[in-house]
Amino acid sequence: MKYSTQFVRWLGKLCIFFLIAGTSWGAPSGSASPNLDDVLSRTSSQVVGFLDLFSDVKCTEQVEQQKIGQDGKVELREESTYDYLVILSNNGGDLTLDESRLAVHAAKPDKKNRPLLVSNGFATLFLVFHPYYLDSFHFALAGQAVLDGRSLVKISFVHIPGSRSPAALALRGRIYPLELSGVAWIDPQTGVITRIEAGIENSLEDVGLKSLQSEVDFAPAPFKDMKAPYWFPNVATVEVETPRQHWRNTHRFTDYKQFSVSTEEQVASK
Repeated sequence: MKYSTQFVRWLGKLCIFFLIAGTSWGAPSGSASPNLDDVLSRTSSQVVGFLDLFSDVKCTEQVEQQKIGQDGKVELREESTYDYLVILSNNGGDLTLDESRLAVHAAKPDKKNRPLLVSNGFATLFLVFHPYYLDSFHFALAGQAVLDGRSLVKISFVHIPGSRSPAALALRGRIYPLELSGVAWIDPQTGVITRIEAGIENSLEDVGLKSLQSEVDFAPAPFKDMKAPYWFPNVATVEVETPRQHWRNTHRFTDYKQFSVSTEEQVASK
């Protein structure tokens, strides 16, 4: 796995990051009982197909960072806005991430130097279902549900220790893959993911991480000249606790737009 993204660390110590991707919506769900292998195959195909499209999309990201006190009350809140662009490619079997985050409105430094969590790429949690990571998780049917009027199937996933992971903790110059477990809400006929909840099953207190929980919701982002709208991350939240600290970050993604970039190479004549 190759990362070519810039990390911003929390007091030079803590940064948690994921990759970036999106998905599209297809035909309405049927009523037949879902088959796990069929749903996984459709979902994996959705994620793979999206990799060729996502580099042509940019959006606005609004980030709210909260530091929560021992009484459960928010003791520090900061808001930032970014022009957000991610180029995700699959070259030679390796996923490569290039992330661009240009500040439109940056949070002001805290006068008391209280730390805030930096969380990158949580909108891409569904790369759990990409073929590159598919063999790194145990999957199981976890029931059915109706979300916003759509009939969905719930699929649970548990990371297999020692295998590759789409999420990592950057701490004191080292990178620790996270063993994620959670549930995804998926249209069984199309493989489209509408919601994911995930966290770490085992504590990482030995490296300063007590718990991590995240949620990602998706919404349609219709584009011109496309027959069906594509579903992109809408809101991603992450809550992290260490033995002495507690944070909650909320990422809101809006104003998705398509754009195209062309390059031209010329060989100078001698």
